[in-house]
Amino acid sequence: QVQLVESGGGLVQPGGSLRLSCAASGSIRSINTMGWYRQVPGKQRESIATITSSGSTNYEESVKGRFTISRDNAKNTVYLQMNSLKPEDTAVYYCSANIVGRSWPLSIRDYWGQGTQVTVSS
Repeated sequence: QVQLVESGGGLVQPGGSLRLSCAASGSIRSINTMGWYRQVPGKQRESIATITSSGSTNYEESVKGRFTISRDNAKNTVYLQMNSLKPEDTAVYYCSANIVGRSWPLSIRDYWGQGTQVTVSS
């Protein structure tokens, strides 16, 4: 089995910073693209940043220049450094990873973390 466990959410003032982490564990052969998503009540979950296994990144327009996604392949972990946070960044943040399992037959599927709340408020 595979698990993604997120950490690092919380309450921060506008203009502040937070760093989210998401560690994958379990029966993992390799991890392809990893990403961060967020969702607010009543809206669809949106992709905000992704990173491939080779380190290529992509960002949603509203977070470009403020958020940085990175990964440590040795630790099967993806990070999201969030700077210059705004009240509109308030949401539940989820990580996702496309994982190749160790078991046979071969499986390749997306896994999701449980979500972590980020609240930006004074």
